[in-house]
Amino acid sequence: MMRRSTQDWWPNQLDLTILDQNARDVSPYDADYDYAEAFEELDLEAVKEDLEELMTDSKDWWPADYGHYGPLFIRMAWHSAGTYRTTDGRGGAAGGRQRFPPLDSWPDNANLDKARRLLWPIKQKYGRKLSWADLIVLAGNVAMESMGFETFGFAGGREDDFAPDESVDWGPEMEMESSERFEDGELENPLGATVMGLIYVNPEGPDGEPAPEASAENIRESFSRMAMNDEETVALIAGGHTFGKVHGADSGDHLGPEPADAPIEEQGLGWDNEYGSGKGADTITSGIEGPWNTTPTEWDMGYIDNLLEYQWWPEKGPGGAWQWTTQNGELDESAPGVEDPDDKEDVMMLTTDIALKRDPDYREILERYQDNMMEFGINFAKAWYKLIHRDMGPPERFLGPEVPDETMIWQDPLPDADYDLVGDSEVADLKGTILDSDLSRSQLVKTAWAAASTYRDSDKRGGANGARIRLEPQKSWAVNEPDELETVLSTYEDIQAEFNDSRSDDVRVSLADLIVLGGNAAIEEAAADAGYDVTVPFEPGRTDAEPEQTDVESFEALKPEADGFRNYVGEEADRKPEEILVDNAELLNLTVPEMTVLLGGMRQLGATYGDTEKGVFTDQPGTLTNDFFVNVLDMDYEWEGTDDENVYEIRDRETGAVEWTGSRVDLIFGSNARLRAVSQAYAAEDGEEQFVSDFVDTWSKVMQLDRFDLE
Repeated sequence: MMRRSTQDWWPNQLDLTILDQNARDVSPYDADYDYAEAFEELDLEAVKEDLEELMTDSKDWWPADYGHYGPLFIRMAWHSAGTYRTTDGRGGAAGGRQRFPPLDSWPDNANLDKARRLLWPIKQKYGRKLSWADLIVLAGNVAMESMGFETFGFAGGREDDFAPDESVDWGPEMEMESSERFEDGELENPLGATVMGLIYVNPEGPDGEPAPEASAENIRESFSRMAMNDEETVALIAGGHTFGKVHGADSGDHLGPEPADAPIEEQGLGWDNEYGSGKGADTITSGIEGPWNTTPTEWDMGYIDNLLEYQWWPEKGPGGAWQWTTQNGELDESAPGVEDPDDKEDVMMLTTDIALKRDPDYREILERYQDNMMEFGINFAKAWYKLIHRDMGPPERFLGPEVPDETMIWQDPLPDADYDLVGDSEVADLKGTILDSDLSRSQLVKTAWAAASTYRDSDKRGGANGARIRLEPQKSWAVNEPDELETVLSTYEDIQAEFNDSRSDDVRVSLADLIVLGGNAAIEEAAADAGYDVTVPFEPGRTDAEPEQTDVESFEALKPEADGFRNYVGEEADRKPEEILVDNAELLNLTVPEMTVLLGGMRQLGATYGDTEKGVFTDQPGTLTNDFFVNVLDMDYEWEGTDDENVYEIRDRETGAVEWTGSRVDLIFGSNARLRAVSQAYAAEDGEEQFVSDFVDTWSKVMQLDRFDLE
């Protein structure tokens, strides 16, 4: 009998479960366990020696192709990191999530369960000093090095998850390897792959047809959503396909179910293969069969040379899938067999490979790489490094002796603070100066929020540090009200200049610190007006990024389509505002109570887009009372819709007079059972003090989310 969840029974209710991931710790480790500290105790060189030994220690239960596991581990690492997408920062290697459904059972990850089992003795040996997430990526690096390639570096610091990440939208399809994710020819946001269950694109070609030109379009779309340009895309594909082979000894009809659906006796393994021996030369993975060159365990130019120097022709391989062969058979039976080198195999290409040759921009890059192996190697090394580290955030989070000295633009670099930081007395003086300016509490709070709320815990990007709100693209985002923002920033710049110029010592203040400090000061004053003496925690040390340290196109991905905390809905929003609110809250690592108290507090402070009164359910705007919750729950009022689907009127039940207007985001705190329960706690007569305290704590949390320099 199937047990149904509440969401199954009432699928239209607002789903808050992704926020519960932020509220619970399912790790088996102690609360004081610190992975960064544990990793620093790791002998990384010893781990790499163990991995190097494993590369050629072929196991009978899953033998290594060509006697070397390197290509298998490269695929494992690539498919772990390659789920990352810039649209929402989700996916990637963090958490070692390839160990859990749905990723462990994607068709594109077939037989990677064996790769992870091969790694288990090493993980078992080093225990909590080495996460699965780091080990999977490191194995890919060592694999390349063991086959003659010089990698760019490796950073540890990825903590393990112990449950699937339920926040990721992998697509609308109900069947694997189907594609219903395009609208008017565009891949739907926030998706990065073009097919359900595949990392990027169908290797046979769009819809399983060998159409290289259309495949090139899909490649460019998918890789761009992984933050890769054409140079990096070609380098990654060509570099990765220099190693190993694809497996399609016969059709997938011989395979058992994937790990998530396999019988219990399989112990978490999937794709049981009844064809021949079920392994080695009889392996079935993608259904495509053969290597890309004659030296599949060596770093060389074989892939690019073969692709460019021969004419290729589509054919159905032994697995029944489309692949490409040399038109005149020049590379037939030229590659060694995976078990016996004397058992020769045909060299093949995928439709996605031919796409690189047919697309003029990709081909130009391929030809340049062919003429300059060093450029190809450097570009592949850097692109691979970016691929496996893209979701880790700023370099302050990178651990270990192999972290490169160079900081790349995709790491959102910040300048060092080459001055002394403000202390308590300077902070108090600056808060006074800010409050004495012409800036309103609403302006101070909105500006601090606009800067800090760009943070995404998914890939550790964004946040107030860097004061990038004063730079493109953030300063022009409609949600940030550019004209008003310019006024606020101009005032802050004057305060900064006056303070810094007046100092005879080396103490200075950054705009980033001032922006956060202004929001804090406004909240303290608003709480005081409500009768509460609070101090919002403040840690100086933020610095101001320069334009050349800011990738405008990359930061555009952080622009919110809606921001329920400011009661803003953009024209591009294609979901209900309350659903976007929950998604944004998850990216800010908030729980259900934290999301609730934060929104209620911002409404009390009047921190709404365009200074609209919508959602400001109080006669004391700018004062930190619990009025929002009291009035959203008050049964003396009733709600009524208007011609605008996102505007509702709160009317006095007795007189019919309109008291306030609100949005769907406001209504949801009385409509949804869980949000109503939390709202009731804050609306109670003894709930206001707790509300103020919780709001301050949550506000401070958001302001500090990007302070990796303090960890």
